[in-house]
Amino acid sequence: MLRLIGQRLLAVLPLLLIATAITFGLIFLIPGDPAHRIAGESATPQQIEAVRVDLGLDQPVVVQYLDFLGGLARGDLGTSFTYQAPVLEMIVDRLPVTVSLTLVSVLVALAVGIPAGIIGGSRPGSWQDRTTSLGSTLGVATPNFVLGLILVLVFSLQLKALPATGYAPLAKGLWPWLSHLLLPAIALGLAAAAEIARQLRSSMIDVMQQDYVRTATAKGLGRRAVLWKHALKNAFIPTATVLGMQIAFLLGGTAVIESVFGLKGLGDFAVQAVLSGDLPAIQGVVIFGVFATVVMSLLVDISYGYLNPRTRSAA
Repeated sequence: MLRLIGQRLLAVLPLLLIATAITFGLIFLIPGDPAHRIAGESATPQQIEAVRVDLGLDQPVVVQYLDFLGGLARGDLGTSFTYQAPVLEMIVDRLPVTVSLTLVSVLVALAVGIPAGIIGGSRPGSWQDRTTSLGSTLGVATPNFVLGLILVLVFSLQLKALPATGYAPLAKGLWPWLSHLLLPAIALGLAAAAEIARQLRSSMIDVMQQDYVRTATAKGLGRRAVLWKHALKNAFIPTATVLGMQIAFLLGGTAVIESVFGLKGLGDFAVQAVLSGDLPAIQGVVIFGVFATVVMSLLVDISYGYLNPRTRSAA
């Protein structure tokens, strides 16, 4: 297992380098001159040029990229053009909101997706299976912001059971923290649950037809024992990939939901950075999203080693 982890870590480094190069290059495709935006519409060409020099935007692209890599190695993502504050500090300040939202969303996804996938996959063709398939299709097809608005209309405006906007830190209490996250987490988590249920259902149907499952059944093991001890662990291997990618998406792709529910997390920060043309802030958010995706891919690979020992031997 340690050898597997070491090999995956070595593979991550060039991947991160390529991702930073692509991210840095794409930033320059954003229309407009950031120096002009910062200096203001009434700024003279001399003032604009002074801002450009101060920000280092007058340097060749290669020099700017090397400076960016050097800062990244030191944990420095640059200074926000708009807020004149270190980008890393701003990301860290907003990270608890996004992490909290991701955590509750994943719990919702697991609580709904795993039972639905098991029930549908263990009883193919039944009414439970058809219900699971229909629910999964609706979950994938419904945009999460539309579902979020419906939840706000029902549970906030009509029933007045949960707050519609804002965020309460966990330090203020478990229920205030959870109550502000439930609606956006359900909006995000149900879509992830649909993906998990679809993948787990398909895997369960395939695994339940394998010879070792038939053998276990022929030996007299009960259906529940066969399902939980033999089938589920192997069926969950491809589902782990879906779960890992869903977590990475939730960490880096909550912009719309955070805007709908007034959550000041990384998604809202990314939207504001794009609207203001804040290049260091955009780069910082994108790099964080890439890092989250790479880390989740690494964790998925490690989970393969646990779920399937042949992966460890192959490494």
